Amino acid sequence: MASALFEAPVQPPPQASARTGRRPRSVPGWLWALPPLVGLGLVFLYPLVLVGWQSVSPDTGGHSLAAWSDVLGSTAFHRALRTTVWVAAGSTVGCLLLGFYLAWVIAFVPFPGARLVGRFIDLFVALPSFLITLSLAFIYGGAGIANGAWTGLTGSHHTLFAFLTTPWGVLLAEITYFTPFVMRPLLAAFSQVDTAQIEAAASLGARPGRIVRRVILPEVLPALAAGGSLVLVMSLNQFGIVLFTGAKDVTTLTLLVYSRAVLESDYPAACVIAVVNVALSVALYSLYRLCLPRAGKEGGNRAGA
Repeated sequence: MASALFEAPVQPPPQASARTGRRPRSVPGWLWALPPLVGLGLVFLYPLVLVGWQSVSPDTGGHSLAAWSDVLGSTAFHRALRTTVWVAAGSTVGCLLLGFYLAWVIAFVPFPGARLVGRFIDLFVALPSFLITLSLAFIYGGAGIANGAWTGLTGSHHTLFAFLTTPWGVLLAEITYFTPFVMRPLLAAFSQVDTAQIEAAASLGARPGRIVRRVILPEVLPALAAGGSLVLVMSLNQFGIVLFTGAKDVTTLTLLVYSRAVLESDYPAACVIAVVNVALSVALYSLYRLCLPRAGKEGGNRAGA
């Protein structure tokens, strides 16, 4: 009996242990990545390549760079390129400044209805762009509320607010529409800021501007960068706002594509402008993202000092 207790346990046959220890066959990683890559190629890359191919395929047949030389040498293209960059840069800067201020007020200045305003920002993001433009037209248009009130008060039929059909009107409409896209990530970032640091800086005699510059801004700079990059890309490719404002002197690259493709039926020229617009969007976005890490490092060094 005692010898049975000290006997070695019976080992299973080698084949049985190998069978029970066998791991299930794993799927290679490249196989998981294949479906989204195929979908991306069909939805995005193929149309982009098709547009580029059409830009060197004139209607007369064959392949030629004549459309590129005609478009790149035209005055209308140069004017549209300058207008596109100017409007996109102005909208981005305006949205960053206004969005940072409004988000800072909502997050750190207590007032009744702050939570309701935050919920309204979420709703505002879902609104279509042309609705914002129509709202501004109802207020500042030639027959809008503001000009109607001015006529009723003074009796003058002179239009007081006539900026909506100018580049400044397009800039106002884009800043009004895109500012919530900056505020949304900023509000989330402000909620993660340690208030003890702010209280410590205030107890040491730091002014509000210095607290914002040295304590708050370095913490929320990634969120500010995310909102600004989104606004920049969307402004470069905006079509509805510029169209619905009716600004005749404002012609962006997107409007020029529409004009050449739909109104003039010049598809090779429209494809050339579209390719340039895509390249411009990628270039400005890359430059924006390249400059931000340097600014973040400098801001972090100043905050640490």
